[in-house]
Amino acid sequence: MRGKRYAIGLDFGTNSVRALVVDVSDGREVGTAVWNYEHGEAGVLLSRDPNLARQHPADYVKGTEISIKKALARARRTVRGFRPDQVIGIGVATTGSTPIPVDENGRPLAFRKEFARNLAAMAWLWKDHTAVAEAEEITELARRMRPHYLAKYGGVYSSEWFFSKILHCRRTSPEVFEAAYLWVELADWIPAMLTGTEHPDRLTVGICAAGHKAMYNEAWGGYPDTEFLAALDPKLAELRARLRPKAYPVDRAVGGLTEEWARRTGLLPGVPVAVGAFDAHLGAVGAGVAPGTLVKIIGTSTCDITVVPTDRDLPDIPGLCGIVEGSVIPGYYGLEAGQSAVGDIFNWFISYIRPLGRAGTHEALASAAARLKPGESGLLALDWNNGNRTILVDQRLTGLLLGQTLYTTPAEIYRALVEATAFGALTIIQRFEEYGVTIEQVIACGGIAEKNPFVMQIYADVFGRPIRISRSAQTCALGAAVAGAVVAGKRAGGYNSIPDAQRAMTGLRPRGFQPNPQAHAIYRELYPLYRTLHDAFGTKEWHGNLHHVMKRLIEIRNRVRQ
Repeated sequence: MRGKRYAIGLDFGTNSVRALVVDVSDGREVGTAVWNYEHGEAGVLLSRDPNLARQHPADYVKGTEISIKKALARARRTVRGFRPDQVIGIGVATTGSTPIPVDENGRPLAFRKEFARNLAAMAWLWKDHTAVAEAEEITELARRMRPHYLAKYGGVYSSEWFFSKILHCRRTSPEVFEAAYLWVELADWIPAMLTGTEHPDRLTVGICAAGHKAMYNEAWGGYPDTEFLAALDPKLAELRARLRPKAYPVDRAVGGLTEEWARRTGLLPGVPVAVGAFDAHLGAVGAGVAPGTLVKIIGTSTCDITVVPTDRDLPDIPGLCGIVEGSVIPGYYGLEAGQSAVGDIFNWFISYIRPLGRAGTHEALASAAARLKPGESGLLALDWNNGNRTILVDQRLTGLLLGQTLYTTPAEIYRALVEATAFGALTIIQRFEEYGVTIEQVIACGGIAEKNPFVMQIYADVFGRPIRISRSAQTCALGAAVAGAVVAGKRAGGYNSIPDAQRAMTGLRPRGFQPNPQAHAIYRELYPLYRTLHDAFGTKEWHGNLHHVMKRLIEIRNRVRQ
């Protein structure tokens, strides 16, 4: 085929959906559009329960149409002669686990009149933590009955994940549970919607969502067995029979774009749509993840992704969010870790504590904090304002700030919060390397990596290693476009594998962040104190003494200030 060829990446985030049109030959981003969800607060349906976070599926439908049309319009203005018929594939990245209860035809219950205002009938957003008790129950049962299930998930099943949320719905909203024929991850529902394969008998599910959040593993026959699920609740065992028997990686097409969606978007019918995956995993693809490379998607929270060849003997790693074959790149194990809050912690300090009033902006505080030396404040924090995802996997942990005096400033606190998230990130890197997963390169992407060099420099100083920045500011959508180019195939102008597409479509910025040796030396003294607090407040097994922590912080502070 002659002429330029393009792929579209769709990225369904927490507050909005983004469509990105990408030249498959070189990764040039020629058209992008963002549509903010209409329902709730910034797209999130809330209640008096601070743990509840839902979304209306109608926002996904409307957002898909509007964002694609606007991105195509932008591409026409950017590229002379651009035509929608040059789009050869579509990929889909979403939040997760974000399961949607659907009826026997695959239609979300939220679209039915009787459930229009029922929060349990909506999409259960990834950060919904209402199922803490159910997650603990699943974890304890698996430890007794199926310990090998937990071994691939860091030893703990999370309240953010698939079966926790479904079991919580069963117990708190039985009318929704009984009406739901199936629960479908957002990452699976969007490709099904675009290809007309929503019916439960035709649905294609992705290995990314099933493997990382629903305990799917071909080694034990797919999803957890009926005996295990029945021990939780007999109704879960009945649901097991309706789940799809096989899950697929993103290099497989779900089907072709329907006539209806072709009309709604202006694309050609039949354009292949890739199996969906989570935003972080496709963000890692868009940033250039490969063996030895850790990609950190840094935004309101973080997700850390790396891959290991499947022909390598890989041990189970406690505290990870999953080790899943093919969840990022076919032929590789996808390893996922992360932090439950990073940017959200900084935003909390700015928006809720409101230091300096209106003058207390991120820019102002970052500028002031950058003038401080490591250890100068005498402060140390724990980055658990939204719980701990890795390595403790415990949502019932909270933030901590230690070392305040009558002279502590807002800039010092801001820097301590940033340093806490960097220490949390270092803890994840050390856990990978402790179990034989070598990290030779760190690539950062996401809003903070793009906009806050102060934060990234602290990360480099804490890690003691360089940090590179992804060339694209939209790596999740770019990774989805990479998947779209692969399902199109080389004959259509795309590629036959994810690594081939990555080599052409992804890249790094020329300049990154180099660690400052003097700063790193101080952080090497502070990090053991962080780990002492981490283990003391985060683990049952810790038996130690906290008496020295404040004294040591003061000692370091006084020395640095001399």
